This record gives sequence, structure tokens and C-alpha cells, in this order.
Amino acid sequence: MGDFKNLAVYQKAFSLAMNIFELTKYFPVEEKFSLISQIRKSSRSVCANIAEAYRKRQYPAHFRSKISDADMENSETQVWLNFSLACSYISNQNFEDLLNKSLEIGRLLSHMIQNPTKYKTT
Repeated sequence: MGDFKNLAVYQKAFSLAMNIFELTKYFPVEEKFSLISQIRKSSRSVCANIAEAYRKRQYPAHFRSKISDADMENSETQVWLNFSLACSYISNQNFEDLLNKSLEIGRLLSHMIQNPTKYKTT
């Protein structure tokens, strides 16, 4: 099955986290220890939880739990994107683009939760 970095969901989540990192470089400095740190942390946690789940894929319940954690962090990222838009830190276009990427990641994570045996080691 390869490595967790080969999973499409990981690649998409990593790309989203990097997009968010680049975009938040231009947020106001007063957001450094609040919105910036929160959105960066939650978006990066999606990737970390996918990696942890992949290493535990021989245990379906643990795999589901870690993928569920990734899904939770992905949802949190969406909340911070909403705040970023409401505070006028990102454009509607950036918001829609990032939100759509996050929604796609969410669909992939849901598939993994529903089908853990597809990722099980032999």
C-alpha cells in the first residue's frame, strides 16, 4: 500500500495546510497568537492524524478513531476559514477555494471511516 504520503487525502490535506500557511503570512500581526496559530494548527493536524491512522491501519477501530480526529480538525479549519472571511482577511474567492478543498478532504476522510478495511495491512 506504500506510505501515508502517497494517499490522495494526505496530499490534498498537506496542500491545503500549505495554502493556509502562505495566506496567513499576510494576516494582521495581532492575530499571530489567535487566528493564525489556530488555523495553521488545525490544518496541519489533519495531516498528522492521517499519518498516525495509517500506522494503525491494522486495527480498524483505532484507524477510524484517528481518521475521525482528522475529520474533526478539518471541520475546525473550516470554522477558522469562516472567521478569516468575516474579518476580511481573505477574499471570497480564496475562501471558496479553500473551503472547497476542505470539503473534498472531508469526503475522502468519510470514505476512509466507512471503509477501514480498504486500508488494512495484509
